[in-house]
Amino acid sequence: MNSSDTGLVLEIQRMSTEDGPGLRSTLFLKGCSLRCRWCHNPESISPEPQLRWSESRCLGCGECLAACPRRALSLGVGIRIDRGACDGCGNCERTCPGGALEIWGRRRTAGAVVGELLRDRSYFGTEGGVTVSGGEACLQADFARNVLERLKREGVGTALDTCGMCTESQLLLAAEHADLVLYDIKDSDPVRHRTNTGGDLDIVLRNLRLLSIPRGDRARKRIWVRTPVIPALTDSPSMIEGIARFLSDSAGDAVERWELCAFNNLCREKYRQLGGEWELAESPLMRAEDLDRLVDAAVRTGWPPDRIRWTGMAASGAAARDVSISSPTRGTKTQI
Repeated sequence: MNSSDTGLVLEIQRMSTEDGPGLRSTLFLKGCSLRCRWCHNPESISPEPQLRWSESRCLGCGECLAACPRRALSLGVGIRIDRGACDGCGNCERTCPGGALEIWGRRRTAGAVVGELLRDRSYFGTEGGVTVSGGEACLQADFARNVLERLKREGVGTALDTCGMCTESQLLLAAEHADLVLYDIKDSDPVRHRTNTGGDLDIVLRNLRLLSIPRGDRARKRIWVRTPVIPALTDSPSMIEGIARFLSDSAGDAVERWELCAFNNLCREKYRQLGGEWELAESPLMRAEDLDRLVDAAVRTGWPPDRIRWTGMAASGAAARDVSISSPTRGTKTQI
């Protein structure tokens, strides 16, 4: 099979209100081109299957040790995983009576994935549909395109979620059959962007321009921009002002919505299950008033107030809200 037929799939998340309009099923692919310090889905970064161990489910029976052909597991204070030796074969997962061991990432065919996603179509309604996300979905551009094309033929609304850190050809291929592109812009300063994400901001901004300008018979894409707001890293008004200026100058009316995604630390356990610790595990939530100030900074720079909102949970407990005074709404957003 070629790269369009099979992909490395992390999971399918259902009944999502966070990955585009309406109710959606989100297909998460594995492998990312960035290494964001605040990454909320560390299990999606590696382009290979990974074994996780859940302490709360472990019985300490040792059955998995005998099942491992590479002797990558040992029993101490919990199960220790030699990640250099583990090849993700899944024998331990199948043997574990408590479900404490699980493989993150499996090779699946486009046909099988689309068949599973189509079973969810009854709750999509007129606005919902399927979003292909990551990791970075454009790293599996052929597979993403295949899945989205099949869904679109079935009349399902489609969206692509990307950080834009990919080649132009990968982006255009993956987005070809997407009705909407969710596009992450994580900073406005190239040095800070590289320090915090490991990626080249110029590539990210260039690719957004590519999507927002019609060329030949290719129409521009509908775009929602999303910016993570991380305490002490990406929470300055000057950073937001820089992004606002870029969007106003380079993306124009193609950007229908800009979300400032409030930090949360709910992913701490994922890092432990992969054998590491997260440097931001003890970082606090953002305060609602500070998020409001960031929105105000964008509006002062000239960004339309009805096309920006902060999303997520703030320290005050306030849920996400639209900052358009005339039509408040509520919703939630997972950190990107």
